[in-house]
Amino acid sequence: MKTASDMIPPQEDGRATDFTAQKTFADISEAHDFYKKSVARLFNVNEWHNYAGPGSSKFQLFNNQGDPTGGYVVEGALIAIDLPIPGSNAGDGLEWVMVEQIDTLESPQGDEEFVTITVRPIPEPHNTDAQIAHFYKEVSTSTFIVKRIGCTVTAGVHGRNEMPNNNGVGMHDKIRNTIVALSARIGLAGPQWKKLVNGLIGDI
Repeated sequence: MKTASDMIPPQEDGRATDFTAQKTFADISEAHDFYKKSVARLFNVNEWHNYAGPGSSKFQLFNNQGDPTGGYVVEGALIAIDLPIPGSNAGDGLEWVMVEQIDTLESPQGDEEFVTITVRPIPEPHNTDAQIAHFYKEVSTSTFIVKRIGCTVTAGVHGRNEMPNNNGVGMHDKIRNTIVALSARIGLAGPQWKKLVNGLIGDI
């Protein structure tokens, strides 16, 4: 049987990061009810900033044509990320990713159930020069997970193959992307992701 960990792309090059938060409940029924509410938060990308709290990155959901949209995230959707730092030229000030894969396992009474969302950097959808609009290369991925194992609900963000996007972009973005990626490497991105995973399983 597949597990949530199986949905995280393999680590091959660059850096891997993992940020998690969890809560444990008295019984599976209570844990399942909380899990379902946390999954609703996970799918509601436009509210991630509010769940994470002040000082966190802002996320905006777009359809596959590059138009802002509401509702829950689906495969093929785009997400624009507004970091609390100077943005890239390629992304018109934003980081852009595409929702590459969504996986689910529903098992209300079973040992494990989960939802995973894997995203990958892409060009800004209205930019014709195809420069990746993100400080990481297109080989990099982030997988967002909400899972329940037994009576414990966990939210996580798992980065794989994280490498600075400093090839094929303008000089401003080359310098900026390298600095941002190196800052993430020394731990400055950790508080952002910790805020998000804590918000996904915060008081509901």
